[in-house]
Amino acid sequence: MTAFDDLNRGVIAWATDPLSDKGWPMLVVGTPQFPAHGVQLITALISTKTYHEESLTLREEDYSGEPLGTRSHVLPWSLVTFNSAAAVDFYMTSLVTERLEAVATTASSYLSS
Repeated sequence: MTAFDDLNRGVIAWATDPLSDKGWPMLVVGTPQFPAHGVQLITALISTKTYHEESLTLREEDYSGEPLGTRSHVLPWSLVTFNSAAAVDFYMTSLVTERLEAVATTASSYLSS
């Protein structure tokens, strides 16, 4: 298990979706800390499915670590928040800042519509 506090913005980790109990790669887009709850991980789901028209495709140059093995797409409207390391299984890789910011900006646009 990856140390919860080591998961910073831009990290892609394998985690269990609390709504489906299914494991997915998740991109950490935010790590706010709250006085009563500690660190929260705000994540966006990553999928290999290509039929999501609004998804953001991850290209080789988007990774600051090793690319995921399969062409993947971030679903910026599919946000999950974790407050426990129990749901996060392991670190996979990370994204460059520019691509992370594009994902965060797109996710934010869904919240303001």
